[in-house]
Amino acid sequence: MSLEVLLGIVAAVLLVGVLAVRVSVRLGLPSLLLYLGIGILLGEAVLGVHFSDAALTENLGLAALVLILIEGGITTRWQAVRPSLGIGIGLSTIAVVVSILVAGTALHFLLGLDWRIAFLWGAILSSTDAAAVFSVLRGVGVSPRLAGALELESGMNDAPVVLAVLLLASTDPLTWVTPVLVLYELLAGAAIGFALGVAGAWALRRAALPSTGLYPLAAMGVAVLAFAGGQLAHASGLLATYVCALVLGNAKLPHRGGVLSFAEGTGWLAQIGLFVLLGLYASPARLLDAVVPALISAGVLLVLARPLSVMAAALPFRVPWREQAFLSWAGLRGAVPIVLALIALVEGAPGAQHLVDVVFVLVVILTLLQGTTLPWVARRLRVVRSVEAREVEVDAAPLDELGADLLQVRVPEGSRLRGVYLRELRLPAGATVSLVVRDEKAFTPHGQTRIRENDQLLVVATAEVRDRTEERLRAVDRGGALVRWREADPGRETPGAPA
Repeated sequence: MSLEVLLGIVAAVLLVGVLAVRVSVRLGLPSLLLYLGIGILLGEAVLGVHFSDAALTENLGLAALVLILIEGGITTRWQAVRPSLGIGIGLSTIAVVVSILVAGTALHFLLGLDWRIAFLWGAILSSTDAAAVFSVLRGVGVSPRLAGALELESGMNDAPVVLAVLLLASTDPLTWVTPVLVLYELLAGAAIGFALGVAGAWALRRAALPSTGLYPLAAMGVAVLAFAGGQLAHASGLLATYVCALVLGNAKLPHRGGVLSFAEGTGWLAQIGLFVLLGLYASPARLLDAVVPALISAGVLLVLARPLSVMAAALPFRVPWREQAFLSWAGLRGAVPIVLALIALVEGAPGAQHLVDVVFVLVVILTLLQGTTLPWVARRLRVVRSVEAREVEVDAAPLDELGADLLQVRVPEGSRLRGVYLRELRLPAGATVSLVVRDEKAFTPHGQTRIRENDQLLVVATAEVRDRTEERLRAVDRGGALVRWREADPGRETPGAPA
């Protein structure tokens, strides 16, 4: 195939994938299923493109998963997920172990699988999917505690599940050293990701790059480096990636808005490419034989494994039964279980090709069932918040030659900045609101200018007071004009804007 034909096919698939997002919203279907459909359409059964390289599919799948985890980590606000940290860690550790044990035991008796193979199936089916959660959950509107728990789970549970799959797919005996090695890999991966995230954020704040477009590339490079560093250290590269991205996404980066937008676009590209690739790899002729085992496995997950694992993880945190029920139903599966099954296939596990087919059918069934009904379930369980105020967005661009920073502040609906006069902001000396953009029109403000929802404020601050300025803006956003007023600079009579 010539280069121009290959690039043309890739571009066409990408454009169709982007349009599929809009179509999926109108039809109420998760867009991930449409991507799988595009891959199957291109495959051997329809248009005749033959692709059956399991090792290449596994490697490309892991690469796409790294980009998806970066997007999830960078776009996750720490303040939003911090209250859910305990339950999120519980869902990504305790719930994984319980799900493997329950699903493996049930499938051993129901499908007659060998014990080790049954637990391998349980491990592969236990992982929720970051792409599915990030694309479906954020449109449901559940409480921050539930959304944070599910996002943390989907971002962190891939690491222990991959380790479990590698251990169970091999023929090496499991000894008392095994859990120690797993614990080391997880802790070392988290430490490497945190260290590189802190170092990367420090370097980006002090780097004077010649183009704003280089900052998103550098941030993504640091997060990918965390994966490589974790793998080379025989630790969990996936956990290192997510932790590093989480640190970077919550650091005060230059051009943070551009970094977030680039990460989100890259995440969508990875999702589209991954699901099209998996659809291309699938063989429809073999999928019919996998329907019955997939239905049985789906029933085990929905009725036994997922509810019991959520109960075990939520027990120490006194989570109400309605929230537990929603967490059970929101355990979305996507591409990750298919990639995990491919890992087992490459490792030479018995019956792994049949397992790949079963998991593919199961993912389609569960995505149709859970993805389309999740908003309805959330409303029935009364865990939806109709109006949820978003945190104020503050983006920063360095003005290196002037020794200052330009802060771009977007005032979201529900912010307590609404109605505040600029003089009431009490910004520190060295900071001023230089421009306001309202209804696509810009004007120079004064102390009596009153902030409205959806305003964009351009704030110029010297490098010395940049952090204090951002902290003050976020404080007023959360608590209104009178919050911590005694902390304002007493030497500033008309702060925030020129009189």
